[in-house]
Amino acid sequence: MPIELKMPALSPTMEEGTLAKWLVKEGDEVKSGDILAEIETDKATMEFEAVDEGTIAKILVAEGTDGVKVGAPIAILAGEGEDAGKAAAAAPKADTAPPAAPKAPAPPKADATPKAAPTPAPVETPAAPSAPAAPPRAEGERVKASPLAKKLAQAQNIDLSTLHGSGPGGRIVRADVDAAVGKAPAAASAAAPQSALGTHAVLPGAIEQAIPHEAVKLSNIRKTIARRLTESKQQIPHIYLTVDINLDALLKLRGELNKGLESRNIKLSVNDLLIKALAQSLIEVPECNVSFAGDQLLKYSRADISVAVSIPAGLITPIIVGADSKSVSAISTEMKDLAARARDGKLQPAEYQGGTASLSNMGMYGIKNFEAVINPPQGMIMAIGAGEKRPYVINDSLQIATVMSATGSFDHRAIDGADGAKLMQAFKRLIENPLGMLA
Repeated sequence: MPIELKMPALSPTMEEGTLAKWLVKEGDEVKSGDILAEIETDKATMEFEAVDEGTIAKILVAEGTDGVKVGAPIAILAGEGEDAGKAAAAAPKADTAPPAAPKAPAPPKADATPKAAPTPAPVETPAAPSAPAAPPRAEGERVKASPLAKKLAQAQNIDLSTLHGSGPGGRIVRADVDAAVGKAPAAASAAAPQSALGTHAVLPGAIEQAIPHEAVKLSNIRKTIARRLTESKQQIPHIYLTVDINLDALLKLRGELNKGLESRNIKLSVNDLLIKALAQSLIEVPECNVSFAGDQLLKYSRADISVAVSIPAGLITPIIVGADSKSVSAISTEMKDLAARARDGKLQPAEYQGGTASLSNMGMYGIKNFEAVINPPQGMIMAIGAGEKRPYVINDSLQIATVMSATGSFDHRAIDGADGAKLMQAFKRLIENPLGMLA
């Protein structure tokens, strides 16, 4: 009997995903454990393995298809000894496109726009040809409007779904909103003579066509980053605390440790030691190893450090679990493995979901100081700048030292400023006296 291969749930929060790429084709024989496809979730791009043996009789969902619901059939597998052709013929006629909305009645021929302010003709520019008239909007169809048009419509209490856009692809622009409230659009108020702007004098809604550009489709990962970080800045009151740290002792210890680890082919990075320092600091100042959870405060007894790693699709934060109790050599080995698999899109959900705090290091880019956005539901993130030679007071004398600026971002709902300051002090002390991390 043919087997339906269904869209897997590759993370606890996954409801739908993108079938990024098929690694097999119809007629291919597969065995249990073979990689069939790459699935892009809201967190990462992951591999989909075969569980059963058989022949790919029919592929129901084309690669590149967005919004495939978890549990939806994506292919048909003919079992051992079955006729793949018959299995394909018996496959459901899958249509991955969303069901068409019921047709709405055609809009009335009468112009709903007040006669006192007829909709002006769009300004003609060589770079921005006028868009075709928008088709009737089907019931439940998403309204396309420029941000300015949305803002003006909200201020004038106008329902955008009642308007028909004159912008590209039926997009509602400022001119449409102005016309609906009986005002002449500002862009057409006077036929201004051609100035040095030349053909760049276009209607607000047509600016996308006036400037040469490429529309890049957002990946599910980028959409998730945008949503989560927007929610973080809107919902979490951030407090920022910065300290300057002398790195010379840490750099000296790192050099000595690396000499001792040469026989094991382990080379510690400064970041490995910073992960250890942050983890130790969180255990020393448990008031900062917390998460805000509505009417509760979650206090963690272990420091799991999420480390920001840049990947082609965006940003992901693999986790060093229990970094406070691991040796720096173990942290280094684990971090290299996690970072490599993160860039290849092969992390498992448990390896990047969770964590009690985060560390983001932009020192390798020469960034001196920055403020990172908290990764909810965590309570803090440490932003690491570049180490550089600076004048620094040591034993009451001005000397030259390798100094790094570190900025902690704290969720002020869960962590008081004084507690955040204690964590920054502990972090600074451990780095300036790094033997304490190894004790």
